[in-house]
Amino acid sequence: MATISAQPPRVRRPGKTQSRTEQRGWLFVAPFAIVFALVFLAPLAYSLYLSLFRDQLVGGNAFVGLSNYVTAFTDPQFWSGFGRVFLFLIVQVPIMLVLALAAALAIDSARLHASGFYRIVIFLPYAVPAVVAVLMWGYIYGDQFGLTSNINDLLGGQVLEPFSPQWILLSIGNIVTWEFVGYNMLIFYSALKTIPGELYEAASIDGAGAWRQIFSIKIPAVRGAIVIATIFSIIGSFQLFNEPNILKPLAPNVITTYFTPNMYAYNLSFAGQQYNYAATIAIIMGLITAIIAYVVQLRGSRQEIR
Repeated sequence: MATISAQPPRVRRPGKTQSRTEQRGWLFVAPFAIVFALVFLAPLAYSLYLSLFRDQLVGGNAFVGLSNYVTAFTDPQFWSGFGRVFLFLIVQVPIMLVLALAAALAIDSARLHASGFYRIVIFLPYAVPAVVAVLMWGYIYGDQFGLTSNINDLLGGQVLEPFSPQWILLSIGNIVTWEFVGYNMLIFYSALKTIPGELYEAASIDGAGAWRQIFSIKIPAVRGAIVIATIFSIIGSFQLFNEPNILKPLAPNVITTYFTPNMYAYNLSFAGQQYNYAATIAIIMGLITAIIAYVVQLRGSRQEIR
């Protein structure tokens, strides 16, 4: 009687399976990778390319290497604008984040009635288009018309001067704060909602009051959200453009073409036709912003680990 030998089962080669899985993964990632390369990497590479050339009277557009960067680091107008936005950052950002955190804590507390209404009211300015918001505040700030003019007439003198050199940064900071407090408040409020209720119950049993819970539970729990909001605010401060550019016709003697680095690069490119130098300014500001944002993120991550 003949014996039938069973055939051993076929073993799939892991190499082929892994290769197919990788191919499928790349197919899923490909649309994003293509869009990312076209809208981010390509403009960045082109700006870097432009920054290495200079349009000269003799010879046309010639390669100059890092000469544009040397010129930028010795350009008083660039550093004047940079110092202005840096001062704006260290003053306006902490005030805005503290107000946003206070609003989030107030809405999160059970003692505030109609918290949903207040949440919508505080967030509503962020939904207003930036151009509309600046035009609205520009009308309020106008010393020949609007609310400021009416108050000065009532007081009998130029008491309020939002467009004066001493107050222009404060006026712009007020607009930016009004626009983005609600946005940051929503970030903090979302982080507060992730805190387990058992922590509050345990704290209440231990005799911790409302203020103690805020400083011992809520603020440490939203530290990651504070770091994220700080990074976004730093990037937004260095990108300051809409507010001073729209207000410039109302205060032409105060808001110059180099009031901020972004305005400087914009006017160099579109008004002065200096595309190469404008690209250089943009590259430098991008690097400075990335370095500062990375340092803030690194310090925030170390504090969370501790």
